[in-house]
Amino acid sequence: MDHMQMRYLERLAELYPTIAAASTEAINLEAILNLPKGTEHFLTDIHGEYEAFAHVLKNGSGSVRRKVNDVFGNTLSDGDKQTLATLIYYPREKMAQILEHTENKEDWYKITLYRLIEVSKRAGSKYTRSKVRKALPPEFSYVIEELMTEKVDVRDKESYYNAIVQTIIRLGRAEEFIVALCELIQRLVVDHLHILGDIYDRGPGPHKIMDKLMTYHSVDIQWGNHDVLWMGAAAGQRGCIANVIRICARYGNLDILEDGYGINLLPLATFSLNTYGDDPCTCFALKGIPADLTPGEAEMNQKMHKAISIIQFKVEGQLIKAHPEFSLEDRNLLHRMDLEKGVLRIKDKEYPLLDTHFPTLNPMAPYVLSPEEEVIMERLEKAFINCEKLQQHIRFLLAKGSLYKVYNGNLLYHGCVPLNADGSFKEVELYGRTYKGKTLYDFLDSSIRKGFAAANRAERERGRDMMWYIWLHVNSPLFGKDKMATFERYFLEDRETHKEKKNPYYLLLENEETVNRILEEFGLPAESGHIINGHVPVKSKSGENPVKCGGKVLVIDGGFSKAYQKETGIAGYTLIYNSYGLILAAHEPFESTEAAIEKESDIRSESIIIKRVSQRKLVGDTDTGRQLREKIRDLEMLLEAYREGVIGERFPVRR
Repeated sequence: MDHMQMRYLERLAELYPTIAAASTEAINLEAILNLPKGTEHFLTDIHGEYEAFAHVLKNGSGSVRRKVNDVFGNTLSDGDKQTLATLIYYPREKMAQILEHTENKEDWYKITLYRLIEVSKRAGSKYTRSKVRKALPPEFSYVIEELMTEKVDVRDKESYYNAIVQTIIRLGRAEEFIVALCELIQRLVVDHLHILGDIYDRGPGPHKIMDKLMTYHSVDIQWGNHDVLWMGAAAGQRGCIANVIRICARYGNLDILEDGYGINLLPLATFSLNTYGDDPCTCFALKGIPADLTPGEAEMNQKMHKAISIIQFKVEGQLIKAHPEFSLEDRNLLHRMDLEKGVLRIKDKEYPLLDTHFPTLNPMAPYVLSPEEEVIMERLEKAFINCEKLQQHIRFLLAKGSLYKVYNGNLLYHGCVPLNADGSFKEVELYGRTYKGKTLYDFLDSSIRKGFAAANRAERERGRDMMWYIWLHVNSPLFGKDKMATFERYFLEDRETHKEKKNPYYLLLENEETVNRILEEFGLPAESGHIINGHVPVKSKSGENPVKCGGKVLVIDGGFSKAYQKETGIAGYTLIYNSYGLILAAHEPFESTEAAIEKESDIRSESIIIKRVSQRKLVGDTDTGRQLREKIRDLEMLLEAYREGVIGERFPVRR
């Protein structure tokens, strides 16, 4: 036994000071290995749609309803099972609605408590008692554990349980107890949540989604390009800040910044009115105007939309000049406008401009901010950096997130692995070094973290600018297109100029050789691994299939964002990976939380079994299982050291 091994075992002995303690822990871990694996839940491209997200989270993409069906089968009607499921999703609201029309409340409490206890038992059956105990609400933990645990030594079990339930009702705690059971079921049906990027932008509630995720029991996040954009903005990167505000303005969601994060947009609003007051700003019409936005607010939004867009093009021009290594010179278009002729020159062709009113543009220095624009950006930069709630959310993204994750035989990332047309990994040169495949992901992940944590100021600034690069660069795995045609979409009618050509990755997802190469690059076996990603919506209504390459690739962006649902025809895909296999759910649009409670209109979903295992997967078959086996081996080494007298047992001293 070498010196380092001995030191490690001595530290382990501090945790397990006796043969009995080490043996008990090894036995407990061995028992856990033989439990069914926990259910994993995959969501992607949520894009601020808080209500739909919260509902899918509550119902576990149908996992709650499946548990209700498993328990009650044909013993309850479909209507009763749906009412019970809705109660589990929204316990306080649904209970208030039911009790308003219930004469014998005590009977309802009794029946409902029994039903919820049975569902709780089923939901908790795949976990150790210790794990279930940790999930229990402190206020009712002892009572719930008693009700969920089989009492083999109690002769009259029915009387025993009746006495507990009757006491709960008699003491006026039935409603709170029902809420506690419902929340416990929600907690137990999903063991771990994966978010495959793009929490932010388009929808009105990304800040609420972040608040929800921060309270979730077990989650990891693979950053999307929109998430990295907000991370860059929080770090004070001006290109990211301008893009964040522009997108919020475009979708009529500036209140995310003002109300959600407390970022003052009054200076921008005042500047927009003074500069573009007489300008109809027709090129900057809002996309998907929120129902609660008044005509006056919509008009104000359009002016702010134009103002921040022009600032963005200037700021990005400065970034492109400061970083020639990014090779983005062709994206600088302000200096190619001839406002007298009303055209934009791209290469040898002239395109008519839809808007020629640019009062803040200096033709001699088109990328220089006007004094007023500079003041606005200085204030916005400070506002983003000093916004405590935003910084809290970004710290959570950094702690729980990464650009990719390998988990239980699946490779998770948001966008793509940049490829050449022949399927080989595209080489990307950055700061004098070449990266491709996994090394590109690792470098970009490290760059993001340095943008927040690097002690060296120059390195920190470079990391912040890399977040802007990741947002829009052709070589970014989170963007994966040849250009971001924002300028062309605003100012040119010719739709050919709007096209953004996808990386060959998206054309090669049915090529097994290419897919196997990607899996092996990230350390997964080609024969059993899967790639799960989002980013590009799957156009279901056009017949596009989210399942690629015989089930090896699952593209689960189906249009959570309402802005995409006309294209996709559905309201998003989610994926469930339980001990029986992989289940893909295609969801119809979510009406509203009110409708879900009042009309019990659950999100209608069509489930497709992607992979069913012949033998139920156990914890021992997972990454957690491998870690537990390593710990068992370490404990066995410690036991051997105890028995050979290399390390002495440490018994507590009795006084």
